[in-house]
Amino acid sequence: MKSATGPIPGITRVDHFGVTVPDLEEARAFFVDVLGCEYMYTLGPFRHDDHWMSEHLNVADDTVMRRLHFFRLAGQAIFEVFEYEAAEHNLSPPRNSDVGGHHVALYVTDLDAAVDHLRSLGLTVFGEPTASKGPSEGQRWIYFLAPWGMQFELVSYPGGKAFDSAPREAPAKE
Repeated sequence: MKSATGPIPGITRVDHFGVTVPDLEEARAFFVDVLGCEYMYTLGPFRHDDHWMSEHLNVADDTVMRRLHFFRLAGQAIFEVFEYEAAEHNLSPPRNSDVGGHHVALYVTDLDAAVDHLRSLGLTVFGEPTASKGPSEGQRWIYFLAPWGMQFELVSYPGGKAFDSAPREAPAKE
């Protein structure tokens, strides 16, 4: 990175999350039937005979983006879900400890009921809900996997988190 400082001018919110999946119809069932997303629309396929794919999407030039679906969750969060055809691609999702590892955290009002539901669907749920400590005390959370291995987290803090009611310390001066 160069020496410029400060945030990107004009950032106001998260717009969407892009996710690549091995089977778009399996993902559609998960996003709609499990997460309760609203299916919005489909685009694709996209292919180019030049360097557009590598220049704009950071994929090999011969990659085909078969289709993508857009989903809306709870009237706000948007998921842009891709299915690609590529000569070389990794079919194993990264773990949180891998470079590029990630998860999507979703807030639920009743964590225990949500976990019971995930288990009844046969989805992989990791352990039991964990109670946070320190600044996040008041929160409980748990990880689970989508059918293709993408990591999700459920969080709940109906009474708020400790940092919401604790006085804030001023950052140390250098």
